[in-house]
Amino acid sequence: MIFYLQIYGTLEHQESGLKSKRMNDIIIRNATIDDLEALLGFEKEIIKQERPLDPTIRQGEIHYYDLRKLIQSNDAAVVVAVHKNSPIASGFALIKEARSYLNHKQFAYLGFMYTKPEFRGRGINKKIVKNLYEWATSRGLSEVRLTVYEDNLMAIKAYEKAGFKKHLIEMRLVEPKDI
Repeated sequence: MIFYLQIYGTLEHQESGLKSKRMNDIIIRNATIDDLEALLGFEKEIIKQERPLDPTIRQGEIHYYDLRKLIQSNDAAVVVAVHKNSPIASGFALIKEARSYLNHKQFAYLGFMYTKPEFRGRGINKKIVKNLYEWATSRGLSEVRLTVYEDNLMAIKAYEKAGFKKHLIEMRLVEPKDI
């Protein structure tokens, strides 16, 4: 399932890009290479959560992302929520080329959205989305998209709270019938 957030109107651009944002005792900031170990742990947890939702994910050790490359890229923003100097949540925005027939040339693709279980329900994901949205609009992007498994109802609810709408459902043929 693909969700999108269409941005209407213009927003004031921030020249400095992402800034640290404080939320009580939680700070949202740009990820650094020093965060890599924690981020790789988040990636393992994401994969562990998604394996039951997708039988096509290969068994064994895999990686969804090249996190070092994303952190260092000018076309991506990787952010973390930090509590007591320890990363507790993450997300990234990546500039991608749109399909030629769409009314925008590029869009921000959001991914790597993870919050440690003990910090869920506090609006941290929404703050990360807001931070990434600001980064996207500061680069002139008017379209923000992400993908989520249809059975990941908690994530869908969180994205809808942030302003995302269901847009496209991707289907796969599992049991051919009368074809």
